[in-house]
Amino acid sequence: MRLLIVEDEPDIAFGLETALKREGYLVDVALDGLAGEDLAIERAYGVILLDLMLPKKSGREVCRTLRRAGITTPILMLTARDQVDDRVEGLDAGADDYLVKPFAIKELLARIRALGRRESDRRESVLSVGGLTIDTLAHQVQLDGEEVRLTKREFQLLEALARNRGRVLSREVILQRVWNTDDALPNTVSFHMKSLRRKVDPTGVLIHTVHGLGYSLRSPG
Repeated sequence: MRLLIVEDEPDIAFGLETALKREGYLVDVALDGLAGEDLAIERAYGVILLDLMLPKKSGREVCRTLRRAGITTPILMLTARDQVDDRVEGLDAGADDYLVKPFAIKELLARIRALGRRESDRRESVLSVGGLTIDTLAHQVQLDGEEVRLTKREFQLLEALARNRGRVLSREVILQRVWNTDDALPNTVSFHMKSLRRKVDPTGVLIHTVHGLGYSLRSPG
């Protein structure tokens, strides 16, 4: 799972990055609110660790912006302020949980795991778009009632598109969702998209290319 840390104290930010990477997480770091907001919109994360007091844009404002943009990624608000009103304001802005500094890494890891499980539980297991049916638990795809065999990467790509139906996913976001890597060749997404289209959208009515932006899965009409 990829995590985003938005924290303006470099020692804290990079200390958390080191600890979380040691636990096997992929981690991005932003040192101000605007940079964190841009990353959260551009890339797919399992959980966002968001400091409340940030330069350029506060954590509370970033949280509100992400929720208005339809981004439902779990947000764990981090703050040195432990007043009840501060916690309530953060939760009302759209945060899913709150952790007061200083905190033990063990507790942080437990809260990340809990938020990750909560997100998994609320994800749909069967997705339908047009004549496509995608069973994310059985890893099966049907087109107009007929089974379609996909590679692992094709299935992950289709699931990412289906879970964001109607939204445009950039190549960078797709790489993050499907392969969790920044190192793929520039034409990797195009190659797998072409193969996926041939299998699940032979008539070209479901998967759309938005030139200069990315791809979108939409119901016909």
